[in-house]
Amino acid sequence: MARGGLVVEQRPHTHALGAVTGPEPDPDEPLVGRDAELGRLFRAVESTAAGSVVMLVGGMGTGKSTLLRRAACRAEASGGRVLRAEGSEAEANLPFSALHQLLRPVLAEVDGLPERQRTALQDALGTGPAAPRYESAPDRLLTGVAVLSLLSALGDRRPALLVLDDAQWCDRASLEALSFAARRLEGEPVTMLIAARDGGHIAGFDRHTPTLVLEPLDDAAANRLLDQQPRSPTGHTRRRVLDQAGGNPLALVELARAATAQDAAPGLPSAGPLPLTERLERIFAARLDGLPADTTRALLLMAALDSIDSPAVVTAGLPDTEGDVWLPAERAGLVRRSGRDLRFRHPLVRSAVYHAAPARARHEAHRTLAELLRDEPDRRAWHLAAACPGPDAAVSAELERTATRARRRGGHAAAAKAFQRAAELAPRSDDSARLLVEAASAAVFTGDLGWVEELAAAARARTDDPSLLASATVQAGRLAILTLHHSTVFSRLADTAETWAASRPTAALGLLADAAVVGFYSGEDTQRRRVQDILQRLPEDAAAAGLRTWVTAVTDPFGNRAELTPLLPWLAAGAEARPEQLTTVGIMAWLLDETPQAVRALDNAFDRWDSQGALPEGLGGAVAWAYVERGRWDQAREACARTIAVGRAAGLDHAVACAATVDATVLALLGDTTAARAVADEALSLVDPLESRSVSVYARRALGAAAIADGAYETAYDQLRMAFTADGAPVHYHASFPLLADLAGAAVRSGHREDAAALVERCARALADNASPRLRALLDRARGLLADPEDAEPYFRAALADPVLAHWPFERAQTLLDLAEWLRRRRRIAEARAPLTEALETFRRLGARPWIERARAESRAAGLDVTDTAPDALAQLSPQQQQIIRLAARGLTNREIGEKLFLSPRTVGSHLYRSFPKLGITARSQLRDLIDGTLAMAGDQP
Repeated sequence: MARGGLVVEQRPHTHALGAVTGPEPDPDEPLVGRDAELGRLFRAVESTAAGSVVMLVGGMGTGKSTLLRRAACRAEASGGRVLRAEGSEAEANLPFSALHQLLRPVLAEVDGLPERQRTALQDALGTGPAAPRYESAPDRLLTGVAVLSLLSALGDRRPALLVLDDAQWCDRASLEALSFAARRLEGEPVTMLIAARDGGHIAGFDRHTPTLVLEPLDDAAANRLLDQQPRSPTGHTRRRVLDQAGGNPLALVELARAATAQDAAPGLPSAGPLPLTERLERIFAARLDGLPADTTRALLLMAALDSIDSPAVVTAGLPDTEGDVWLPAERAGLVRRSGRDLRFRHPLVRSAVYHAAPARARHEAHRTLAELLRDEPDRRAWHLAAACPGPDAAVSAELERTATRARRRGGHAAAAKAFQRAAELAPRSDDSARLLVEAASAAVFTGDLGWVEELAAAARARTDDPSLLASATVQAGRLAILTLHHSTVFSRLADTAETWAASRPTAALGLLADAAVVGFYSGEDTQRRRVQDILQRLPEDAAAAGLRTWVTAVTDPFGNRAELTPLLPWLAAGAEARPEQLTTVGIMAWLLDETPQAVRALDNAFDRWDSQGALPEGLGGAVAWAYVERGRWDQAREACARTIAVGRAAGLDHAVACAATVDATVLALLGDTTAARAVADEALSLVDPLESRSVSVYARRALGAAAIADGAYETAYDQLRMAFTADGAPVHYHASFPLLADLAGAAVRSGHREDAAALVERCARALADNASPRLRALLDRARGLLADPEDAEPYFRAALADPVLAHWPFERAQTLLDLAEWLRRRRRIAEARAPLTEALETFRRLGARPWIERARAESRAAGLDVTDTAPDALAQLSPQQQQIIRLAARGLTNREIGEKLFLSPRTVGSHLYRSFPKLGITARSQLRDLIDGTLAMAGDQP
């Protein structure tokens, strides 16, 4: 069977990395100049018990494929299972094609996955029922969890090695699923080795992926490699080969072959201005001269094939591999035989063969393949497109159907490319514009804003249809709000909204809603005022009342609170059957400090919406913040994990940073301050603090909380003070205010009372009568902490007076603890005991370890008999272990917990195994009794 790939000559001799010129290599044979790199890969393969990922990066011909083969041979010789896939330019547009190639030998194992995971993975791979399971694309995270679970199950039987070559040509959907699993392989007997050409971005694999760079061979190694060639060049010719090759192994071998050729092959080319890749490609192309016509046609058809086109197609379309037609190509060093298979010696050979052919011959080759692929409509469509010399309505329609199938399977990048190519082939400009808007809509989910804007601009150039123009702009705006460059994005959205205010008010309002979100992220007051100004110029429309409310709430939640709060129940009722709108209502309620309503709306939304969308929502961090404030920290962390996973897969650093700051805050409150600081610092590294004041303030909140937990009050004050300007104004019009009470507490303990008091009063004047009950309580707590001792009590009492404040359990418990400490210092010890008892109970329920210790110390000082209770045993566990224990106590299986927390079942089991001795239990059945009383945090407080 002929397939694209690396090729070996018939004549065996010593091989070179990246240019194998003999039979499949002996894995024990030394490699020229690559011992260190091979040793690094061997160590990765041999340490599969810990799980590892290594990215192998190098230029064309540096030996990546050979190194991968050696590592695979080592793994197989050690009894491991090896799964392989090769990226292909022709298949980069086919969603999940690389993943299907990788998992093809173990597809039967998919049946053992939980139903939701099995369905998601089968739908992604196209191996499920013919009818689509989803109205929209399947949840990309669920697909990633399914891949992780499958790899974990394979590793349970024997160590597994995944080898992905030419990853720069793998489809994006496959890379996202594999990168999701790769970040969670710790503790799994699974290793992932990925090779890619340098300079390319491999979706999902970021700067944190361990990377091994293949540098050019040094002079000594280059000379050794030349010495090992059958006809080693000498003298002036040798110096020219060394000079032109620049240490590239493939170039050394091929240039040496060309320089010493004794047949019709071309001699050594001049160095010239051409890049090395083009020079080598010309060498390969020149070897086509003089080949028989039948051989040239066979080579071109082989070059046009996808690497996993069906065997029936290959058999029908190409001459038999045992036939004489291939012998001239073998003698020319263009293909190699391995058993009954034929392969190109290198991807550059395939490229040279394809591009050296006349356009008419290439078109004919693709038409031949398309005719043979009638049972594979997606591959057929792309071959038909490649055969088109110009516009063709029928082929455009075929590609549109391919794009629709790709989008349904979650292959957003593949869908966008198919829509884009369909647009290029559409004869009518209005059809072309429509398809480009569809392409932009699909490309949104790749996170590539530049591509989305390019598609939108191309659509605008082809039509003056108002609805299409509006849709193209809205698609770009939809992604723009999740990216980093808020100033540029805001201007673009606001300018267009202002232009359309009179002629297209509905579209203008949609863009203004996005602009408001960007303004929230940036925290720039001039942007807020501009949004409000444009909103006033838009006509009132009852059908758009919800969107107007959104814009108002996002831009001025406190100034408009009295007007907007009564609308929340009405908006929630109207959105009851639409989970995405319920989520919007929940975010608005959070902005207005109506956290109980926010959580109810979000709970209702998620009950009706298993898949929370393929991208984070605008202000998606608000979901996690609402759960934090409500005391449901496990759910907050689950929401953060989802947003971080989706954001990383789509390359949306800002979305990742938003979620990371919430997660860092929860980690600090739980007492894992080292992890909290690491996560907060990473969030800060992902954004420009002047472009995203919201993330900056939230990160300072997390770092301040970590410092308070450690008792480092000077550091805490420095961090929290950065949420306000030098003269005490809030850096962010919404995010800064909740920090006031903690800032006051840190100030009192670090000698900054006067500065903090001035800051608190300035904020109080800014809020005036617009402060929510929650903010009034925080202001009162801050004033109590900063007041002279004889004046503090009324403020603490006021901060506890409103029963509604019980909906913010941690903040209320902090105030109770402050009051109790004040009472004890005033020798009113008996009065201090009740607030101390209530505060300690709340801290225990939440698992706020540093505050538990502080409350226990204060309770002992007040004469209370404080004994450890069962829930305190959780304090010995990491936050993630606590999450797993609580979910296990609710009866969830390891697989169900893994699906919820994006972990493998093995990882869940490992955490449980390590946690049981710390908890003093031996069986899962004991967990419910142990956790009894702590699960109140998973439901609404009265």
